Amino acid sequence: MDPALQYALITLVFILAGFVKGVTGLGLPTVTMGLLGVWMHPAQAAALVVIPALVTNIWQGLWGPGLLSLLRRQGVMLVALALGTGIGMAAGLMQMGGGTLARHLLGGAIVIHAAISLAAPRLTLSPRAARWLAAPAGLLTGLITASTGVAVIPVAAYLQASVPDKEDLVRCLGLAFVTSTAVMGLGLAWNGTLGGTESLASLLGLIPAVLGMLAGNKARRVMSAALFRRCFLSALLALGLWLMLG
Repeated sequence: MDPALQYALITLVFILAGFVKGVTGLGLPTVTMGLLGVWMHPAQAAALVVIPALVTNIWQGLWGPGLLSLLRRQGVMLVALALGTGIGMAAGLMQMGGGTLARHLLGGAIVIHAAISLAAPRLTLSPRAARWLAAPAGLLTGLITASTGVAVIPVAAYLQASVPDKEDLVRCLGLAFVTSTAVMGLGLAWNGTLGGTESLASLLGLIPAVLGMLAGNKARRVMSAALFRRCFLSALLALGLWLMLG
């Protein structure tokens, strides 16, 4: 592919992914991995995503009051998420030949969750149930992240059911994605996939991702909680179909 055309396509992908993330709090790695994966190996696409995902999630998760409270409430899940991602990256799950199958299975799981949630009333977890499920949700999400480069399930479903406020939900998702992306980035650097050239290309992807996210943030702030929930779940459904059928 012509380098100029490739950069133009990568720029459009990051703008779209940033907008989806700004509206729903997730989707940047999923959209970018899904589209870039059309002509790149998943590990190469994941290397491009690292810096835009890390910076936008730091912005999403750490900006605003009450950070320490959110960290205390989600600490167990975040530690388990880091552990699962680290184990998966050390095992080389992303480089294994089953990466495509893993993405399809992940897409199917996302579709089932989003479809059920759209058709049924909001599912909620009691504080006690949320505490029990924090570590398994984080660990499993970490292993899936290390296999696919996408940290969505089951952490998005877990947080959606345990964090009722939409702004807190978006920030908790940001904290989860910061954790998984940082550990994944370290793993990619350790195995040689994320070097100087890839880091520069990833850094260039940050600008369109931030522009898209700014536009998405403005759209989210004027939404009602009910509309936000429908957009959140619809984005999950679309992203799941994308992964499952791509």
